[in-house]
Amino acid sequence: MKNLSRMGGPHWLALYIGLIACWVAVFAMSTDAGVATALRDICRLPVDALGVGGALAMWLIMSAAMMLPTAIPAFATHDQIADSQGTGGGARLVSGYVTVWIGFSVVAALVQLSVADLGQIDGPWFAAALLILAGAYQFSALKDACLSKCRQPLTFFMGHWAEGPWRMGLRLGAVCLGCCWALMALGLIGGTMSLGFMALATILMTLEKLSRGALVPNAIGLGCLVGAGYLIGGTI
Repeated sequence: MKNLSRMGGPHWLALYIGLIACWVAVFAMSTDAGVATALRDICRLPVDALGVGGALAMWLIMSAAMMLPTAIPAFATHDQIADSQGTGGGARLVSGYVTVWIGFSVVAALVQLSVADLGQIDGPWFAAALLILAGAYQFSALKDACLSKCRQPLTFFMGHWAEGPWRMGLRLGAVCLGCCWALMALGLIGGTMSLGFMALATILMTLEKLSRGALVPNAIGLGCLVGAGYLIGGTI
């Protein structure tokens, strides 16, 4: 019961509502009725027609829907420590974390618009290059270092507790970004607001953080590289 009560504060309620709203918006794109069709058609417009605002909105929804679930164990660990010390700060922690992903969404939207202007975003060579980048990053030392911190939230928070919840949230967001930015970037080819891509990527990133060892991240990296090879082979 104590664990449940730790996940029932106002910031948890806001988190649940935000997650549900984001996934409902994504699910709406896969239906054929009324408002859902209009939303889907809007999100299928060329990014240059959407503009920065439309592209940013899509990346904000994607980031929230995909990354917040992977951070829930860390948020719960923070609240557990805070409860044991009679302190709070869960809302500030989440706010700091979200701030980092807002920044990522801004960059991703600008990159998407820039690549679209070059007319390469739908080409097989761009997709292959992005898959190679994501696959290679899965085997990198930086990926491993960030993932190890995400897998041990208790150690992470105890090492940075004196910084306060806001700065810890920023740091946690940065570590999480270090884990997942390359896989998130595959949204450029997997489809922004694509239910299938987002569900698969969320599952894979969650498995990475809940697992131990290099098996899962290496398997994902190998899958990306195989996919890149398939695309390159099809263009030769």
